[in-house]
Amino acid sequence: MKTHPDTVLGRLAVAARPPRPWLRIQASNWWTRVLLAGGARRRPLGGADLRTANLTGGYLRGADLTGADLRGANLDGADLRGARLGAADLTRADLRGAYLTGAYVRGADLTRADVRTSNLDDADLRDAYLTRAHLTRTVMRGADLDGADLSGANLDGAVLTRTVMRGANLDGAVLTRAVLRGANLDGANLDGADLRGANLDGVNLVNVTWSERTRWPDAVAALMRERSVPIGGGRYRVQGSGNTEAEVPAPPVPVA
Repeated sequence: MKTHPDTVLGRLAVAARPPRPWLRIQASNWWTRVLLAGGARRRPLGGADLRTANLTGGYLRGADLTGADLRGANLDGADLRGARLGAADLTRADLRGAYLTGAYVRGADLTRADVRTSNLDDADLRDAYLTRAHLTRTVMRGADLDGADLSGANLDGAVLTRTVMRGANLDGAVLTRAVLRGANLDGANLDGADLRGANLDGVNLVNVTWSERTRWPDAVAALMRERSVPIGGGRYRVQGSGNTEAEVPAPPVPVA
């Protein structure tokens, strides 16, 4: 936002850079935008104790919340685009409808967090803990979830187009009606996952492990058996050279 020094907003922007750099100002989301446009700096929040804080609709775009304690915090509808949340504790946090496009959330703990209908496009969630997280209808196009723990998570109707989930743990995860078009699940664990009704067009499933408890979409269930080999304990590993349409020379899995 550009401001002219002779206007009210211009004078406020100048006030945002006082001779006392330690001056702390609390402002609404709208005034926060004005002050930041004028050169004000956010108070560092890395490692901050924000347990159960009410940050509903907060303007935290680009904020550094590395390692912050946000357990049980209310971030419903907050703007966290480009924010740094690496190693932050968001256990049971409310992130419904939040904007986390391009956010850095690597290694963060979102166990049982409510992330329904939020936007995580292009977010970095590598090695994040999303155990039993609520991700219904969450949009995560192009997000990086390499090595993430999504065991027991609810991703019903989630948009995971082009998402990278190599080596991710999806044990018992609900992926019903999810859109995984073009996603990379190389080496992921789908033991007990429910993928009924999911769109798996062009998904890379090489080395994915699954079990008799796994529920595949009807259209690919037989193919997945043909593409897989038993590895013991009622579990199988998908063989082949690529996505769900790939030709696979591997021996078929016997159907009980």
